[in-house]
Amino acid sequence: MKLEYHGQETISAPPDKVWAFVNDPENVGHCLPDVIEVKVEDPTHFQAVVRVGVDPVRGKFTFKFELQPDDAAQRMNMKISGGGFGSALDLTAGADVVDGGDGSTTLTWSGSSQMRGKVATIGGRVLDAQAKKLITQTFANVRERLSA
Repeated sequence: MKLEYHGQETISAPPDKVWAFVNDPENVGHCLPDVIEVKVEDPTHFQAVVRVGVDPVRGKFTFKFELQPDDAAQRMNMKISGGGFGSALDLTAGADVVDGGDGSTTLTWSGSSQMRGKVATIGGRVLDAQAKKLITQTFANVRERLSA
């Protein structure tokens, strides 16, 4: 099952601060909802264990992340792969860091996911709603951490 997502977050912080934040795997990892553990491997790779619950699949999923910054375009691309409980997820996502002109920054983000296994058999609407919630919460967490 393949799903597509997109959205925006306005952050009360200048673009250089937002760019530095999204380039730090420790920061990005701890913005994931229900994160249990983050292990940074190097400046662009980390692993995260997250608690996932999409009835009837509940448990811990382990994901590998690769940050792919494009400094010139002020765009952070990301590849995510992993899973658990006989299910797998491959996700590609990207966010543009856009100067709001007033000391704020807008993150315009999009992504697509490919799911296989038990999670994919649950049904499109239930899975889509859960995935959107997780993605939206991650970007909301970025906004909250930077706006504090």
